[in-house]
Parts: sequence; C-alpha cells; structure tokens
Amino acid sequence: MNPDPANRPSDENSPEAIGRAVAAVGRISSVPSLLKIICSNTGMGFAAVARVTDGTWTACAVQDDIHFGLLPGGQLDVHTTLCIEARAARKPVVFDHASEDPVYRNHHTPRLYNIESYISVPIVRPGGEYFGNLCAIDPRPLRVSDEKTVAMFESFAELIGCQLDQEESQLATETALLGERTTAELREQFIAVLGHDLRNPLASIGALGELLARRASEPEIEKIGERIRGATRRMARLIDDVLDFARDRMGSGLGVATAEVSDLGALLSDVVSELRLAHPERQIDEHIDIAGTVWCDRGRIQQLLSNLLGNALTHGTRDKPVVVEARLEQGRFHLSVGNGGEIAPANLAKIFEPYWRPADSEAKGGLGLGLHICSMIVKAHGGSLEVSSSAETGTKFTARVPMPPAAEAPDRPQAKPH
Repeated sequence: MNPDPANRPSDENSPEAIGRAVAAVGRISSVPSLLKIICSNTGMGFAAVARVTDGTWTACAVQDDIHFGLLPGGQLDVHTTLCIEARAARKPVVFDHASEDPVYRNHHTPRLYNIESYISVPIVRPGGEYFGNLCAIDPRPLRVSDEKTVAMFESFAELIGCQLDQEESQLATETALLGERTTAELREQFIAVLGHDLRNPLASIGALGELLARRASEPEIEKIGERIRGATRRMARLIDDVLDFARDRMGSGLGVATAEVSDLGALLSDVVSELRLAHPERQIDEHIDIAGTVWCDRGRIQQLLSNLLGNALTHGTRDKPVVVEARLEQGRFHLSVGNGGEIAPANLAKIFEPYWRPADSEAKGGLGLGLHICSMIVKAHGGSLEVSSSAETGTKFTARVPMPPAAEAPDRPQAKPH
C-alpha cells in the first residue's frame, strides 16, 4: 500500500531542494553587503535571507551581530516564526516594540525568541514564485516600521528575487553548454535565445541599482547601488560574450565597426577603474600611454581589455598586482595584462579554446568564453594574441594589433556592427 501523500513532505521541503535554495542565495555576491546595510541602517542585530515553505524555515544567509546562533543552512520550526504569516499574506510583517504592540504583545513568537523589534518582507521572484523572506530581529525596541525602512527592505527583497532568477538562468546555461558538446548547432541556437531572455531580469536588476545609486543622502545605500550597477554591467558583458560566440559559430562573424577614436587611452582607463571598483581588495597597476587619434572599434578594444583584466583578477595570485600596459608603437597597438601565478604548460595550447577551463578552476569562474572572445576581437582587427607564463615571471597576455593613425587608415570596408 502506498503511503498517504498528505504525510509525505512536498518537493520544496526536501533536503535536496532546501540545499539548492541555500546554495543559490550563497552564489549572490551582493547578499552579504545587503544584510550588513540592513543592520547598519536600522540598528537591528540579526538579519537573514530565509527560504520559507509551508513546512520549513531555513537560513540561507545571515548577519548575526547579537549571537542569535543561526548559520546558513540552520533551521527553525516555521510555525514558531512570523515569516509564515508574511508568506500567507504576501505582505510585510513589522513592529517596533512587541511588548507594547496591540497585535503582537501576546504573540508566541516575540516571547519565544525574546525579540522586541521585527521586520519580515516576502521575497518573490519575477514570475510570481514565492521564495522566502528578508527579515531582521532585535531584542531592543527599534523604529523599523517607518515607510523609508520598509521601502528599503522591499527594494532589497525585489533585488534578491531578480538575482535568484539570474543565477538559475546562468546555472542552466552552464549545464546545457557542458552537456551538449556533441550537438553544436542546437547548442548555439539555444545560447542565442537564452542570451536575449537573460536581458529582462538583468534590466530589472540594473534599474534597481540605478535607483539605489542615486541615494546620495545615504552613502551606504548609494555604495551598494554602485556595486549592483557594476555587477549588472559585468553580467551584460557575459551575455554579449555568449551572443558573440553564437553569431560567430552560426556564420555571422564577430561584429567589428571601425572608426576614428581620439580618446582610446581614456576609454581603457575607464575599464581599469570599473574593475578596480569591483575588486577593491586587489592592486591594479596601470601604464597607459596612447596619444593621438587611431582607427579601431572602441567598444571591442574596451571589451578586449575587460576580458583580459577580468581573467587576471579571477585566476591570478591575489597577493601580487595585476599590471595593465597599453601603448602605440610604430603603427601597432600593444596591450598586455600580466598577473602573478603560472599556467601549466599543458594548458597553454588550450587557453583560447571556447568553453575550456582548467580542471581545478572554480565553478563560478564563467563559461570559458572570455579569452576565446579576446582572440576573436584581435583577429577581427588583423592582430595577434599571445600568452606567456612561468613561475618566475607570472602570466602575461599580449595583444598586438595594427592600428595606424586615423589619417593613414586604409580605405577598408567596415565589418558588420555589433
């Protein structure tokens, strides 16, 4: 006889499903900063992103300044929490002083957990799927029910919901790419469609980052907005890499639109500044000396540097600087990015292959397209891209691109714009 289905846990309550939810939140790099901002701005001692189902409450990420004792993966009886009420109503639950609140002064949750101030806001994904709650507690009475604080929680919860969709889409992309190597044509079509579909949740994240970045009166919120904007730009470049590769494999070629560029040095410095902001813990030494007007695709050359520098920051030795050098010399553009650390000799021959990554690289290191796109950009400009690596000198990628002054540029047809 089959067991009663009513007595079996639903799929969302299974340990595997809960583990996936905790891992998904753990991959969102902005969540720790959001929780720190919540505690800093409200004075609350504990903040968490929780996966909340009809039968479970699981901490996915926490900021615990009061030693509440929960770590990611830790669970509470969902029926002892107020998140279950926020889940049922799909509305925030908030109070400033439980023992004086007409609704919650006799409620079992504040008494059980010895809390006076509390706020819990539902996290709902863009498609309407309920994920859990963004919540904060403190044993002291604190003012958290004001409109400004609730709006901050709602904005952060919306951001987390959008990023959960983005993480799922990227994970699906990576799984598909790794599993479909023998069906190349179908894979390339899938990448192109998925690349376009990713732009919708990305636009939502970018819009929220833009909104937060304008909060000049609140420096911490403005700072997180800047980080979100930077992350959005990096995700957009990842999508561009995927689409560039798909177009090339489908026969359209890499789009390069050459034109006169008078500020190439400043454009490259902008790329370095953006990645410095994204990696404040890393040292990036910049030596860019480009004078005059040159003939190139400005966006593609920026993309070239961004991909090379991002690769160096991801894989280079963290206690040594990354060095960027760019110059014009005898009608050629030289761009190099060097970092500490050695690439195994056996890997050097494969380094520019699409989808290839070292066996010991981190799973979150990307799709393995960045260096391949770099080689495509340099080739489209008629240049060469080389790599050298040793334990003594570290690793250096060097691009050499014919780039005469604009006045001497050949009368050549422009490639398809990207």
